[in-house]
Amino acid sequence: MKKRKKRWVEKVKARMLNRKIHKHVREDNVVEVTEIDGIRQLHLGSKTVQSGMLVTSPFVLVFNYSRAILYFLLFSENIKTVLTIGLGGGSVTKYMHAYCPDIKQTVVEINPEVIQVARSHFFLQENDERLDVIEGDGIAYMEDHPTSHDCVIIDGFDSDGIPDGFCTPDFFDTCYGALNDNGVFLINLWGSDKNFDIYLQRIEQTFIGRVLVLPTGKPGNIIVFGFKDRIKLSERKLRERARTLKEAHIIDFTEFLDKLHEHNGYQKMYEILES
Repeated sequence: MKKRKKRWVEKVKARMLNRKIHKHVREDNVVEVTEIDGIRQLHLGSKTVQSGMLVTSPFVLVFNYSRAILYFLLFSENIKTVLTIGLGGGSVTKYMHAYCPDIKQTVVEINPEVIQVARSHFFLQENDERLDVIEGDGIAYMEDHPTSHDCVIIDGFDSDGIPDGFCTPDFFDTCYGALNDNGVFLINLWGSDKNFDIYLQRIEQTFIGRVLVLPTGKPGNIIVFGFKDRIKLSERKLRERARTLKEAHIIDFTEFLDKLHEHNGYQKMYEILES
């Protein structure tokens, strides 16, 4: 009897630790929310986690890759407008809204259910003067708004990975065109993607070699940065900014800077960053 009760208790605990709290299905559009060990997760038609949130601290960036996306702050003090293509659970978007008061964000998400779930289950803020979440096609939006943003973030995935059309040469050219002078581009890619090297070559072609890569884990996500122009930053200045940002954001920018040096090499980094 005791063994049977123990097995029952273990099953109940397992269900509590990994419980489904929302599921929307319409044709081939599946949006699901689960919770595991206090972390709420977004899935889009597969077991792959598209976004995560610590329920007790909704604005904490749970995953390394989401913290690494904020690394664009290191490269410029003058980024005031950010365009993000792909919302997910809105982790980076809501963090910037809460902790980067000088930045105005536009987020374009093609799936209306994702926008609804980000607000109903992941505490994404409502639109205001600093946040505009738009339902629409991100490529079309960039084509209609050339030279309009200081930073462009591409973080769009579906159940099959990178959406069709998101890693073509024309796509990266469109991203380049959406940037203001001195703009910073970044894209979240999966390191184990068999086409990663092809995508990287295309980004390097568009941004004329002004590209840095930042792996965030093994085999994990890799953030690729592209710079429309050279960024005038010495190593000393980068170190100072990394320490300042670390204190302001509770994100270890110094650790990420060491990874940038490791994976790109000092010479390449400062050929790109210093005029």
